[in-house]
Parts: sequence; structure tokens; C-alpha cells
Amino acid sequence: MADGSKADANRGAPSPTGKPMSSAEVKAVQDLVDSWLSRTLAAGTLLTAVERDPGVQAGEHRWLVSVLGESKDTFTVWFNLRQRMLHYETYVMPAPEENHERFFEYLLRQNRQLVGASFCLGGEDAIYLVGAVPAATVDDRELDRLLGSLWDAVDRCFQSALRIGFTTRLGDR
Repeated sequence: MADGSKADANRGAPSPTGKPMSSAEVKAVQDLVDSWLSRTLAAGTLLTAVERDPGVQAGEHRWLVSVLGESKDTFTVWFNLRQRMLHYETYVMPAPEENHERFFEYLLRQNRQLVGASFCLGGEDAIYLVGAVPAATVDDRELDRLLGSLWDAVDRCFQSALRIGFTTRLGDR
């Protein structure tokens, strides 16, 4: 490449220069994500459904991915590709009903152990797990890592957070 970057010419991915990607580069990453999701869904081990969300702003591409969990039976990951970044998030649970300080302390402490994602508050103080990576770094391996990290964080933290924030509702379970 003329600018000396190390873009992978075989997959048509953009170089990580920090500049907005061209339409062709966005399309290459979009195709890569589509292909990875199709293969992962076909494997039948982790994903139960994949949908493209047509209702996004111009220049954005969004996928809704249903994931099988263990401590939380299923959860949905939203992947949102923009010109510079691939954003991802999953809804974890509603705002806690009780033990607010202990609940949020628990999640903040968990954030220190997470790689590439963090717990945060969303609408109505619901709990989300969110992150983003430069679109230029997206490949099959990175997508595997992202999904695996989200799966692990939800699986590892869900039950404990639920017990702390919803003690009365759960009773002696």
C-alpha cells in the first residue's frame, strides 16, 4: 500500500490509519461480519439467530445476534458498524430493585477484569455490557474474541448481580 500500512489485501480490510473508511472498506468489513456470523450460526454451538437491522441511520450497519448462555439462557448482542468503529453491546438486566450500592460496586469491580467491554447504565438505568474496536482490526479472530468476552462476562457476572440486586424477589433460590 502506498501509505506503508499493513492492510490484509486478501480480505479487503482497511488499514488502521484512524481515517474514516471508504465505502468499499466499510463493505469489506460488513461482508466479513456477515460471513463470520453465517458460519458461526451454521456451527450451531453458540448462536441461535442472526438478523440484519434495516432500521439504522445511513452509513451504519447493525446485526442482532441471539446467543445461548448458561447462567442467562439467552442474550442478544448488537453489532453496529460505523465508518471507524465496530460497536457492540448486550442488555444484561434491568436496574436493581435493592442493594444499589453493593450491586454497582460489584459491577464496577468486574469491569477491572473485562477486556474490551465494560458494564454501564443504559436507558431506565438498565445494565448493559458495551465496547468498541477499530473497524480496521475486525477479522474472524477478533469477532470470536469479542463474542467470547461478552459471553464470558455475562455468564460470570449475571447470577451474582441478580442475587445482589433482586434479593427479595428471588427469595431462597
